[in-house]
Amino acid sequence: MEKYDIAIIGGGPAGIMAAIAASRTSRVILLEKNPSLGRKLLLTGGGRCNITNNKPIKQLLTFFNNKNFLKHSFYTFTNDDLFSLFDFDFIEEDDNRIFPETEKSIDVLNGLIDKLDDVVISYNFEVKKITEDFVINDCVKASKIIIATGGITYPQTGCSPDNYFLTSQPITDIRYGLAPLITKKDLSAIAGVTLNDVVISYNKNKVRGNVLFSHVGLTGPGIINLSNEISQVISYNLLDDEPVLDFEIAIDLCPGFTREQLQDRFSNEFQSRGKTHLKNYLKTFLTNSFIEYFLNESNLDGNLELSRINKKSKNRLIENLKRFTFEITGFNTDLAKVTIGGVDLKNVNPKTMESTVIHNLYFAGEALDLHGPTGGYNLKIAFSTGYLAGLSASEK
Repeated sequence: MEKYDIAIIGGGPAGIMAAIAASRTSRVILLEKNPSLGRKLLLTGGGRCNITNNKPIKQLLTFFNNKNFLKHSFYTFTNDDLFSLFDFDFIEEDDNRIFPETEKSIDVLNGLIDKLDDVVISYNFEVKKITEDFVINDCVKASKIIIATGGITYPQTGCSPDNYFLTSQPITDIRYGLAPLITKKDLSAIAGVTLNDVVISYNKNKVRGNVLFSHVGLTGPGIINLSNEISQVISYNLLDDEPVLDFEIAIDLCPGFTREQLQDRFSNEFQSRGKTHLKNYLKTFLTNSFIEYFLNESNLDGNLELSRINKKSKNRLIENLKRFTFEITGFNTDLAKVTIGGVDLKNVNPKTMESTVIHNLYFAGEALDLHGPTGGYNLKIAFSTGYLAGLSASEK
């Protein structure tokens, strides 16, 4: 039986970073289910790898529900620490998103793998059993174990619900995060159309951002981030069953105007520009390629001159501009980017990532009940918690 100081289960971003940190002082084995490391990392940022978000740490933490848990790991392993691992530069884009200058995720993965020279890597190793004395699959014995098996999204990368049951560690409800939404109505007619800088809401939860229409529903940064809020409000657990959804979301197409401001503006301009057709007038407020769909759904005649629009139609126009609704029937699960839920943080020490239930057992990355919005936030979690777990486990 092979014996190691530390066994790390999962060769994604968190597991690789844990191995880098731990191998500096300890004998480490990295157990990977796939024939290669970092499969999910290669998919991030559309293959460009949005490696992190470069906001100052204090500001960055405000984007997470569990900011107090993350604080120590973020300060222990900063973005500067991450950048120093690579021999190439990075570029910063809108909203402080960071990408490698090559814009290729494979370069990030290879840069990390280059730091694993002192790590034993066992590929095609699916962990089936861990005994109480840390014997894995009856063939590997470790003094300490770090679990970095990820969540449930992208099962082709090795993620599986079975990973949550490798230990007796308490698990919260498991849900989809950063997922497009499937609509009841077919949106093929406007597939590819983008609504820029709108406000999307579900009950009291609101997110500002862009919305992209697909053939089966809604996506884009605004929708993707709102899906996190929806998943945390709706009660379901993927370890039990797939959710059956039926709810409504609303889009404020004119967030820069109140209803009253639109009312005043329309009262003036419907007279001063009375001969203008409604479909042409709406170009001031809406994307051109969305206007026809909007008018049809609002039951309004786009060829009607502004001066001929009655009060009832004007009120309906305002209502739909401020609250254009879609019925949602599900998450587009094939495209969900992260998992909401995981190892309960109540039973993990945020200063070390060690379990408070099982001594010498550590967790990192998406296996934990941690998640953030789109834009490099989730890889930041993976790298920082992974490094802290590896560093802590390697301390004698």
